[in-house]
Amino acid sequence: MSDVTEAPERAADDGDLTIDELAQRTGMTVRNIRAHQSRGLLPPPEVRGRTGYYGQVHQDRIELIKEMQGQGFNLQAIRRLVDAAPGSSEEPLRFLRAVAEPYVQEQPEVLTREDLVSRWGSNDPVLLERAVKLGLLRPLGDGSYEDISPRLTRAGKELEALGVPADVGLQLAATIRKHADGVARAYVKLFVEQVWKPFQEAGAPEERWPEVRDALERLRPLAADTLLAIFGVAMADASEEAFGREMDRMQRRRGRSKA
Repeated sequence: MSDVTEAPERAADDGDLTIDELAQRTGMTVRNIRAHQSRGLLPPPEVRGRTGYYGQVHQDRIELIKEMQGQGFNLQAIRRLVDAAPGSSEEPLRFLRAVAEPYVQEQPEVLTREDLVSRWGSNDPVLLERAVKLGLLRPLGDGSYEDISPRLTRAGKELEALGVPADVGLQLAATIRKHADGVARAYVKLFVEQVWKPFQEAGAPEERWPEVRDALERLRPLAADTLLAIFGVAMADASEEAFGREMDRMQRRRGRSKA
């Protein structure tokens, strides 16, 4: 890249941008664009003379990187996904956007440390550390945090209203997260084994990218609906078993007290 210069600033079409203009269009610094190129995350520019020009594919790729970073993907993971989706069509990018899309559509809420203290009724840093580790909160670097799932937070507040302390609620969330990780891995493995690998073994033909993306998008509600349905059955069985034992204990205690 050292032999490639940037053209003077000028009005440019989307397919004819210098690196400075690309940075301006995407809101990314020139330094970061060059870093992404060096990591192989961005294709090289078209060099005319000694000037490198960037097009729509570069803008789309940068937006994709930003989206995936916003969903928690690190650059190494993004690189692997980008490498696995070669080709000049838009379909690989659409597939990667589907991968990066959150499974639950919620609008995150930004909270200050004071908000969290007020919400939890505690200033214990262990609670904050645990919530971050569980992926429930994402530090924003300015002392504030992004609440990833306000719906889950509302459930926690309902537990508190029932008399369950915040630390016990977070421990419950940790237990559920552990089981949810196993369910998520099972579904991802299913997709990889049954959809992705056959597609990859077929040479990842361009015309089949929409089919693979559609399968991933259909898996989202299917996974959620199946998990909820099975959980309903499991919750009913667990409740019946647990309260059956409790009722037996209660009757035995009554029997002993009468004796």
